[in-house]
Amino acid sequence: MQHLLSIEELNAEKLNALIDLAVDLKATRGNHPELPLSGQTWAMIFTKSSTRTRVSFEVGVRELGGSIMFLSSNDIQLGRGEPIKDTARVLGRMVHGCIIRTFDQQDVIDFSNYGNIPTINALTDAEHPCQILADLLTVKEKLGTWEGKKCVFIGDGDNNMSRSWIWAAKYLGFELVIASPETCLPPSDFMEKVNAPNVSLTTDPVEAIKGADVINTDVWLSMGQEGQKEKEALFGPYQVNEEILKNAAEGHIVLHCLPAYREKEITEQILELHADTIFQQAENRLHAQKAVLATIAR
Repeated sequence: MQHLLSIEELNAEKLNALIDLAVDLKATRGNHPELPLSGQTWAMIFTKSSTRTRVSFEVGVRELGGSIMFLSSNDIQLGRGEPIKDTARVLGRMVHGCIIRTFDQQDVIDFSNYGNIPTINALTDAEHPCQILADLLTVKEKLGTWEGKKCVFIGDGDNNMSRSWIWAAKYLGFELVIASPETCLPPSDFMEKVNAPNVSLTTDPVEAIKGADVINTDVWLSMGQEGQKEKEALFGPYQVNEEILKNAAEGHIVLHCLPAYREKEITEQILELHADTIFQQAENRLHAQKAVLATIAR
């Protein structure tokens, strides 16, 4: 594995290996027998604001022995129109790896092609692979396994989180239901490409959550969509609340990748009831990303 650009490009073996390594790195935090980034300097290029992603990567790189620099797109020539391929060819001669959080998936792909250094997708509009790895780690810790479990993603069915969850379900084989308004379901060409019979789509959130072991949600409007009030108005029935969770399996867990807009996609009551799991999920960004860094470090 040279890069982490998407869950789509992985497979069951690689996903399981990353989660297993994350478990080990979490257990040995502060006393790692190896420091695979020793002597290395990594760069982070962010065109989207961040709390969990920035902090977890900065801490992770340092805990694995490396140094890291944060490069806001407003502080480098990329923000003044320099093509991503030119930025990549410059940084590829100076740093050992790059972590990119941006809008366009093609920017991450182009950087990996031109930079010739390990490249990590820290979020694009197309996928959020690091978050899904943290989610899977959390499911494993809380439920023991995802095998034989029913997972539900409720909210915008065609955002970066839902797409990454769909690819993970394809490779790992657990049941996944996407519950979303009709106009926000994944498009048919995407579902045909994935070709995963264990993934189903529905506009009925109550039916989706029946017997669910894992209920996952996200903000209704992704970063950059905040003004789309007509879209937001579609999601009222898709709120994760006490009433809808009465249909879930006993012992279910609720996930949210944060930040959360309380009383929109999730109620204050439910978020606080499941806060231990949700903030464990946030912490697991650190351990999952350290597994990615250790795997692709050269």
